[in-house]
Amino acid sequence: MTSIPIITWLNRFKQFDRPFFRAKPVSTMAAWTKSIGQLPPFVRQSPVAHRYLKLLGSLPWADFPERETHLNGYEQPIPYTAFAAACLIKLDQHLVSMGHLRQYLVEHPALLWLLGFPLIADPQWPWGFNTDASLPTRRHLTRMLRQVPNAFFQAVLDSTVNLIQAELADLNLLLGDCIAMDTKHILAWVKQNNPKAYFKNKQRFDKNSQPSGDPDCRLGCKRRRNQRASSKEPPPTPPDNPLPANTISVGEYYWGYASGVVATKIPDWGEVVLAELTQPFDQPDVSYFYPLMATTERRLGFRPRYAAFDAAFDSFYIHEYFHSDEHDGFAAIPFTKRGGYQRSFDAQGLPLCQAGLAMPLKYTFQAKNTLFPHQRGRHVCPLCYPQKNGQSCPVNHKQWPKGGCISTLATSIGARLRHQLDRDNERYKAVYKQRTATERINSQAVELGIERPKLRNGQAIANINTLIYSLINLRTLQRIRQRKADRQTQSILSGSAA
Repeated sequence: MTSIPIITWLNRFKQFDRPFFRAKPVSTMAAWTKSIGQLPPFVRQSPVAHRYLKLLGSLPWADFPERETHLNGYEQPIPYTAFAAACLIKLDQHLVSMGHLRQYLVEHPALLWLLGFPLIADPQWPWGFNTDASLPTRRHLTRMLRQVPNAFFQAVLDSTVNLIQAELADLNLLLGDCIAMDTKHILAWVKQNNPKAYFKNKQRFDKNSQPSGDPDCRLGCKRRRNQRASSKEPPPTPPDNPLPANTISVGEYYWGYASGVVATKIPDWGEVVLAELTQPFDQPDVSYFYPLMATTERRLGFRPRYAAFDAAFDSFYIHEYFHSDEHDGFAAIPFTKRGGYQRSFDAQGLPLCQAGLAMPLKYTFQAKNTLFPHQRGRHVCPLCYPQKNGQSCPVNHKQWPKGGCISTLATSIGARLRHQLDRDNERYKAVYKQRTATERINSQAVELGIERPKLRNGQAIANINTLIYSLINLRTLQRIRQRKADRQTQSILSGSAA
């Protein structure tokens, strides 16, 4: 099946005797930005071509990993660079499908020439090639989106971060010293997410009933709250299978994916995406931390000192990651009460029980059934270990008849930091405000269509998400350059006026 009618294909067979040619055999968009006067007349006269040459021309297209360009019969493969640039234009123009993108390129031959698609010569056209015959079908473009390795698109995102770093170097601004991390839900294009679709026996949100429309999406919860908190009156007792009210929760469930993003805010300049990762929706937020931070460190060349997260990231290893004896960095994360109260520690780092007594460490063990295996320590009542001293519990703890209270904590310093972090001082509040960076990035991503993609494949969604964040960075790069140029112009005018 193809999107091109059979008569068009019959006419295309006649073109196989015409050689494919590349109107710009050696130059890339980056080279043409420095020699605009040498562009063909039909490209120089195209405002759309100039616009995207300015937006995309700074990227080092010649340095990106490319597929083999050998001829396969009569067909020359589409370069990854041309396809990636076309997808960035699709996002920037808010084109819904690959069919719309193909039609847009057919109507703008200057773009088709500029992006580097293999062209079929045709003297009947003023620009010397047939735009419709030079482009693959919409299905082929869709197939490429789900087959191109995500590493290629990550290289595009790499280059955007490097370009922004280079622009900020002469302004004495350090990019990425304080970062923020968050996740954005993505709804799969399946009928289970359509509230008007009918499902019986609660099959809509049955994780064992995989939607046929997208084999890679997973069921996840966007947010969950206790039912009693949403109503002043207690819920009625169910007629069958009664459950305690405090165990009943209400959540928003969807089939789909989630995109984790690390962003940083440049004061008075804007926000920059440093790393991104797309996973199925059933993965917890903390699973994004280590992969994203590894990518962030690689792109920045150093480890950020400060970070802001929401309460879902309140884990000991995140606090430990940003703690160092060489600086005063920390992770600003709201405290989540686990165990019913916030713990205190003595000078030696031992946890204090509710009576204020230091609980000695009895033994350690390896927790292997967690997301990130780690060592834990079992702390016990000091009145019963190493031996009973005959005293009774000062607060008459409910576990006292059973041998006293027990506390299990990770042996990492992060387990103490999440309890001891002062969340009321000004430094914490200043760092936590940086979470607006991810909120602004997510808002821009939603405007570009990240929340409801018209795609049915996990690889395709991951690739388009990477391109969305790359486009956000390219727009930020344009604003930075424009502001620098405006400042330089204003400085020249001020000097001449003086």
